[in-house]
Amino acid sequence: MSRLGDLYKAMETLRKEGLSLNEDLERQVSELEEDIIKKEILPVVTETIEPALKQVQRELVLVVDYHPGEPVSVSLSRKTNITELLDAKLLEQDPQVEHKDGIKRRKPVERINEKTVLRVQFPDGTVIQDKKAKVTFTQTIRKIGLMRVRNLNIAFCGVPIVSNTLDKKYGKAQVHVEGGLYVMTHSSTRDKKKQLDRISQALNLGLIVEEI
Repeated sequence: MSRLGDLYKAMETLRKEGLSLNEDLERQVSELEEDIIKKEILPVVTETIEPALKQVQRELVLVVDYHPGEPVSVSLSRKTNITELLDAKLLEQDPQVEHKDGIKRRKPVERINEKTVLRVQFPDGTVIQDKKAKVTFTQTIRKIGLMRVRNLNIAFCGVPIVSNTLDKKYGKAQVHVEGGLYVMTHSSTRDKKKQLDRISQALNLGLIVEEI
């Protein structure tokens, strides 16, 4: 728990010195705070709650409402999908994927002269199209809902399309969106289309996804 204390102390020192935090630093602090909570606080909470719940024989969801300096409030629901209740962040970290090194592709995924643009149209008429396919891909998944896509358990190169862990090998291709969640963009435009088509079909979204 001391790491959180050190973090808050450092932030308070900066504020006392009259230094303002820019957006990038605020984001980094928020991500570090969430990382510490995931690794140090969640395991303690889980170990405390799990023994008490073993006597319960039906599925349920517990929502803990915490405000510093106030008593903790715990709510119960019989719904078994947390995303049905609120836009919550999943605190359990995705495991790191073991990648085999030294394997070379016989053919490139895409030829330079075959580069295409991704275009996505929603049933309500909304169109997402950027000159970079990874931007269109990321914005589309964000509009659909990060947790909705995450719950489909779709992965590419072994890495979840929406993950809360930076992969050791493909981390540079994971775009941070919000709430400590990253979108995996290490794929060709064609593969991104396939992934969006699969998501659309699974969630019955009726998306029109095109390479143009």
